[in-house]
Amino acid sequence: MEDEEAVRRGGKRMLETRGYTVHEAGSGVEALEVMAELNGAVDIVVSDVVMPEMDGPTLLKEIRKSYPDLKFIFVSGYAEDAFARNLPADAKFGFLPKPFSLKQLAVAVWEMLDS
Repeated sequence: MEDEEAVRRGGKRMLETRGYTVHEAGSGVEALEVMAELNGAVDIVVSDVVMPEMDGPTLLKEIRKSYPDLKFIFVSGYAEDAFARNLPADAKFGFLPKPFSLKQLAVAVWEMLDS
């Protein structure tokens, strides 16, 4: 999930060229709708921390209610500890600081899925 369409599209293309199926959402609310449509058949969520309607930490909490083990990566221009305070202490997630290259995104996704 990324509210900036150009960034979202670039990431989508990069991941698709590496064989991943990618579903896009421009907000946390839209992401929950996509998850419902797919009946949770998702391996990983990559989400910006700051998004319209619902921020990334809230999205993580909502998704984990139904899918407690779903892998999750936050991307953010903020330091990880700046938003992690708003999450439960045991919340597990990956973190990719902005700016990042599309290759770094692909590596982060691969490493998280492989763990």
